[in-house]
Amino acid sequence: MKKLILPLILLLLGVGGGVGAGLFLTPETEELVSDPCGDTSVTPTELAHEETESSDPIPLDGREYARMNNQFVVPIVVGERVTALIVMSLSIEVETGGQEAVFSHEPRLRDAFLQVMFDHANMGGFAGAFTSSSNMRLLREALQGAADDVMQGHITDVLIVDIVRQDVTN
Repeated sequence: MKKLILPLILLLLGVGGGVGAGLFLTPETEELVSDPCGDTSVTPTELAHEETESSDPIPLDGREYARMNNQFVVPIVVGERVTALIVMSLSIEVETGGQEAVFSHEPRLRDAFLQVMFDHANMGGFAGAFTSSSNMRLLREALQGAADDVMQGHITDVLIVDIVRQDVTN
């Protein structure tokens, strides 16, 4: 047990440093963009709002993404030992203007996502070729179902941005 403490502490420090660097280096979201008509004083939010008013069901430009603030760490337990850790980053696709709702419900979303990931791990979903298309499809569908339960259909997709498996050695 004592042999696992140092790797876990180092992992958490690394994850925390990566998240901090990512937040620090993230560009401002209200940069000016060029409108197709040549007007350069339009912000991305205004441009997306104009495009969604006259479009069919959620065009690609009518979507925005809310990146979950912290990574998810899922232990892989075999017997009574942690044999590996899965570290995942998720982004949530919503209709334009829906980011704020995601961030206000983030604790409930994180709880639901973690439960899905723990269930997936307990079924062996992170064993072997865990990034196979069938495994990833099952995980994405389960994450989308959990998101729908929490946000009642306001989330259009759950994207797995990063996934890493770190085997723990003795």
